[in-house]
Order: sequence, then structure tokens, then C-alpha cells
Amino acid sequence: MAENTTITAARLAERNEHRSVDLIDVRTPLEFGEVLAGTGKNVPLEALVPQAVMKSRNGSADEPLYVICRSGSRGAKAQQKFVDAGFTNVVNVEGGTEAWVAAGLPVVRGKKVMSLERQVRIAA
Repeated sequence: MAENTTITAARLAERNEHRSVDLIDVRTPLEFGEVLAGTGKNVPLEALVPQAVMKSRNGSADEPLYVICRSGSRGAKAQQKFVDAGFTNVVNVEGGTEAWVAAGLPVVRGKKVMSLERQVRIAA
């Protein structure tokens, strides 16, 4: 697959119906706890080590790896980390979890968390 490949949330959900896709969510653990799109596992962008992620894929390294964030920009950064490490079969979800929710796709919702910026403002 070419570098900087993307997929829509709807297309990824459709693909996941036919066979389970490998999805990592690069948002913070707090964001991840709020709303989960599909069956993603949380690997925050700051802690992302492409080699470790690929090694943990249990033989599915030939299948595409999908990355998702809130809006798509951190997913693109994560995708670039993989490409820089030599892994090119990585696909970013366009629009991230916001697009997933907007498309009416199934999500798992946790508790709503206040942003760190808002917490700091309240504390000040």
C-alpha cells in the first residue's frame, strides 16, 4: 500500500464486518475512555513505538494496520511514524472518531471527561 493512505470510517466499519481489522487508537487514555470506535486498542501517540506494535500483531503483520484518533491529524502523525520505521501498510481513518460518530457507526461510550485545558482553567 502507498504511503499516506486513508480510509473513511464507514468503509472501515464495513471491512470490519467481513473480517476483524487491526485498529489502534492513538488518542490519550482519557479520550479513549470517552468513546471507542470499533475494536481499537489504545496506544497513545506519545508512547507509540512502531516496531513494538508490529511485533505484537500475532502474525497479522501482512494485513493493513488502521490508526484512528479524534479528528485524523494525530492518526496521520502515527501513520508517518510507522512509514519512517519502514512499515507502509498503515491506513489512517479520515476524520477519526468524530467522523465515526457522525456516520452513526456503533461506539462504546465511557464516562465523559473534561479536557486538561478546562481542568486547568477551573483550578486557576
